[in-house]
Amino acid sequence: MSTSKRLETAREAFERRDEASSAKVHDPEAIAQAAVESHGRASDQYIGNMVYGGLDGIITTFAVVSGVAGAELGAGVIVILGLANLLGDGLSMAVGAYLSSRSEQEYYEKERAREAWEVDHFPEGERAEMIEIYQGQGYSEEEAQKLVEIISRDKERWLDSMMVDELGMLADEKKPILSALATLASFIVAGSVPLLIYFLGLITPLNPALSFPISLALSGLALFGLGAAKVFITERNFLKSGLEMLIVGGLSASVAYLVGVLLKGVGG
Repeated sequence: MSTSKRLETAREAFERRDEASSAKVHDPEAIAQAAVESHGRASDQYIGNMVYGGLDGIITTFAVVSGVAGAELGAGVIVILGLANLLGDGLSMAVGAYLSSRSEQEYYEKERAREAWEVDHFPEGERAEMIEIYQGQGYSEEEAQKLVEIISRDKERWLDSMMVDELGMLADEKKPILSALATLASFIVAGSVPLLIYFLGLITPLNPALSFPISLALSGLALFGLGAAKVFITERNFLKSGLEMLIVGGLSASVAYLVGVLLKGVGG
């Protein structure tokens, strides 16, 4: 059982006041197994990039499709603008994901280096800081001193504690390039959904009147699916999460469609 699943089960057991189920997830063997599993799935770190990249891909591309369809500019224009959005906006998001992840890591490394320098040059001052922090968390002075005495025996452990307890910072182990690639891939794959029917129309004749309704239906299903997939990150109810994203995406597309209708014929 993974850590997230164990936590989910624990919450459900608490809601039901189910002591037997709660005891199972608090079994030492279950806890140890969850720790092993959570360390064994590095790809899970990129679920956030994939989900949010995919959601942005669907919403922005379908907004383009809706705007062009509202203006009645034709399937060819939809394909051109849709592809331009997929590549341009997708690359922009990927670059943003890379720079964001890299900047966070650089800042963390800079702060850790500063703390390491202070530990080397002012160890007693750093111990005093940690004692104050732990006292602020409710420990007695004696308890705080014992904690710091144990933690400070190992420099790396000491630095880890200072980064979390003093600065409130956690190390981001994600690789920036993989964050970027996960974002780009999910953006393009999910963002292609609203365009699928139009791609098909390039190969075989289709009824133009059906293209937009089919794109609407496919996009709605994809939006709900990706919205529901957010539960892997937010741990919310999948139905509520899916409907929420469907509504947000629908509003975005509605605005784009309305703009297209209002500006129909402008410049032509």
